[in-house]
Amino acid sequence: MKLSDEMRKSLNEQIVMESDASSFYLGMASWCEVTGYEGAASFFYAQSDEERQHMLKIVHYMNRIGTMADISACSEPKKDVKSLEEIIRTSLENEQKVTQSIHQIITLAEKERDRRTFDFMQWFVKEQIEEEETFDNILQKFEVVGRDKLAIYEVDKYMNGIGSKQDKE
Repeated sequence: MKLSDEMRKSLNEQIVMESDASSFYLGMASWCEVTGYEGAASFFYAQSDEERQHMLKIVHYMNRIGTMADISACSEPKKDVKSLEEIIRTSLENEQKVTQSIHQIITLAEKERDRRTFDFMQWFVKEQIEEEETFDNILQKFEVVGRDKLAIYEVDKYMNGIGSKQDKE
């Protein structure tokens, strides 16, 4: 069963979103590392790798069913970062957009009765729940501990713990 043109287009757009996310997280990891947030840098390097794996998962799926994926250039990550909290907030917003895109692909798969793609995308649904929860939890830390230097240090340590867990998975 070949993919419809619309499904192929949607999956290729998702590949670009995952690639952009990987690039964004790599840029944020670099900013964090230079700024002295080693824990956040570790977390974002792991996030970048994870998003690249998501992209590859879709590429391999398309290739396995005989539809070559389109690989295009990703967007350049932002450089005018002002704070760690801003990065986390932007990350959550980006993950929410990815979730919407995944839901659109699933809706299209249902409409087209494309059970194979529908089943394949279920993994991404579960993954996005985790992604959004992770960034929401980090943002909540700012509400709990505050935004002064010591509070940001604590958030950075917390993010290091998350990054360490991701490295082990």
